[in-house]
Amino acid sequence: MDRSGIEFSPPVLEVDGLCKTVELADGQGELRILREIGFSVGPGESVAIVGASGSGKSTLLGLLAGLDVPSAGSVRILGTDLFALDEDARAALRGESVGFVFQSFQLLPALTALENVMLPLELAGASNARETALQWLERVGLGGRTTHYPKHLSGGEQQRVALARAFASNPRLLLADEPTGNLDAATGAAVIELMFALNREAGTTLILVTHDEMLAARCGRRLRMKAGVLEAAEAEPVAG
Repeated sequence: MDRSGIEFSPPVLEVDGLCKTVELADGQGELRILREIGFSVGPGESVAIVGASGSGKSTLLGLLAGLDVPSAGSVRILGTDLFALDEDARAALRGESVGFVFQSFQLLPALTALENVMLPLELAGASNARETALQWLERVGLGGRTTHYPKHLSGGEQQRVALARAFASNPRLLLADEPTGNLDAATGAAVIELMFALNREAGTTLILVTHDEMLAARCGRRLRMKAGVLEAAEAEPVAG
């Protein structure tokens, strides 16, 4: 609570001076993918990262998840400096606090829908992994498909399994990379409705990368990327 008596909630995510460069082949210099990215996101917010292909959106999301390492700058999740941790500790933080939804679903083909949702819970040491996974599959409308393997599920069903997997660990932060990119319009719309409904119910902070302006408009804020730079220092508010 600050001096005015208003309760203050610290950011779930803080990004400061984030840069990513890669060495070009044959010593031809460096390619700057991200330049001095900085923003913060509070509890329960929904934020869309938008921009043309090649603008750095997915690279940024990977850094926010600690799946890649920046050339400079910092990412703090719930006050913890992600890149002050070693790889194992970053993985542990992701398991405890971060969910991720991929465009390509990233389900393990040798596991059933139930086993795919159970796996991260089991890796985190949850004692009730099976019960929790079953509950989440019911919530996404797949209670009757728990024993099916990914190859026997439609694209929309696979993405719903992925949503159940992401939400099952009760993450404080959910990251989604083009979550409807491999779905037809009607299926994608249904998945998006489900994602925002689950987000509201769980109070999870949501950050998603998308090229779909209509999807972006569902979020409370929008960050627009262009050539690896945020076009404005402040996030762009979305009307309505």
